Amino acid sequence: MKHAYVFPGQGSQFPGMGKDHYENSAFAKRLFEQANEILGFRISDIMFGGNEEDLKQTNVTQPAVFLHSVIAFKSIDNVKPEMVAGHSLGEFSALVANGALSFEDALQLVSIRAKAMQKACEVVPSTMAAVLALDDAKAEEICNEVQKETGEIVVPANYNCPGQLVISGTIKGIDIACERMKAAGAKRALKLPVGGAFHSPLMQPAKEELSAAINKTTFYSPTASIYQNFVAKAVMDREEIKKNLIDQLTGPVLWSQSVKAMIAEGCSRFTEVGPGKVLQGLILKIDKTVQAEVVN
Repeated sequence: MKHAYVFPGQGSQFPGMGKDHYENSAFAKRLFEQANEILGFRISDIMFGGNEEDLKQTNVTQPAVFLHSVIAFKSIDNVKPEMVAGHSLGEFSALVANGALSFEDALQLVSIRAKAMQKACEVVPSTMAAVLALDDAKAEEICNEVQKETGEIVVPANYNCPGQLVISGTIKGIDIACERMKAAGAKRALKLPVGGAFHSPLMQPAKEELSAAINKTTFYSPTASIYQNFVAKAVMDREEIKKNLIDQLTGPVLWSQSVKAMIAEGCSRFTEVGPGKVLQGLILKIDKTVQAEVVN
């Protein structure tokens, strides 16, 4: 049976993240210092000594989660993934793990992506909301109705696991959709503390910026297939990987579908690598029969 390595996205950060690696490994310390140089600021100081607010800034969060994930992965002895996947931002960590991107290039792209998303968030007041215990099809129907009736943007953004969907859009659209989701039987429909509408058409300006950067970056032949968010299937072709990374910014994260596809193709063991254990929880909600562990 196959062993997949999966990488978390934004939201898994915490104060003090990565400090153990820095203090206990000369290799990790070197990568942290290299990252400080590439980014042009000491992200390691914010990760180790900053508070939750400091870590919530998108231009800090995304490189921080990526950095912690890659260092944790590179600290595993004799690691040879048979499959990889990442939740949203985590796809960049996954692409380092399967050799498709160098650490330096991936970090540059993550930094560009984070800044571009931050800028896009400032253009239109927008947000995201978690919808719990409502059928995906019903949630999709409500999003479509709200868009048609009001002209506001509301779309499904993250299919995290059965009964947990995140929607994304304008603040007004999300407010209306949340009320309708609750009326339709959702256990909860509550706005998330995020800076904007990730994985929605409102990220189009960021998508254009990221696209230009990705198309200038060298991608290598991967050593293992990546199950990408936008298509929820195994991808090995470099051009397809690039296209899906770009499309992911304005399209939904098909996490539940990706995990099911990996299981259908022989995966019985998942190792989440990086800060926190969000993905481990989601994977076990998708399929209780698989093994899911965490390497921080």
